[in-house]
Amino acid sequence: MIARPKSPEVSLSGMHRLVASWFGSGLLIGRIRGSDFGSGTVGAALTLVMALGLGWIGWWAQAVAALGVAGLSVWSADRFADEGDPGWIVVDEAAGTLLATIGLTGWPFLISFFVFRAADIFKTTPGVGAAERLPGGWGITADDLVAGLYGLAVGWAFQTWVF
Repeated sequence: MIARPKSPEVSLSGMHRLVASWFGSGLLIGRIRGSDFGSGTVGAALTLVMALGLGWIGWWAQAVAALGVAGLSVWSADRFADEGDPGWIVVDEAAGTLLATIGLTGWPFLISFFVFRAADIFKTTPGVGAAERLPGGWGITADDLVAGLYGLAVGWAFQTWVF
């Protein structure tokens, strides 16, 4: 008997989940502790290493990566938007991390990351909460991009005036 290939929908669903979990990093905490709480910070911290590596190539590589990952985030997260913003979806944090660190090095690089995470977690900075209310994958991603812009602004202010 000839085995029939899986339908493209099943494969595409798996690809959405793989990318949305930023290649599995968003599932680690849930597997270890049984809760997704903190998964966004794990995914963002792992992406920080990628951002640092891209910085050696140049700010333009970081910008291209941020744009590409933001697009992947909207695409992959949209499929799960009816669940709200599940903690295991961390590709949005990856996009925000990449945006927050464009062109930064040293302490400003780290400061931008911490400002981004604080803005994303607490959602008290203007625009972050409103962006989260956008529909579908746009809302899941946009709040992280707005938070990333806050991190980027603070990081550049430090890099320009302090360091």
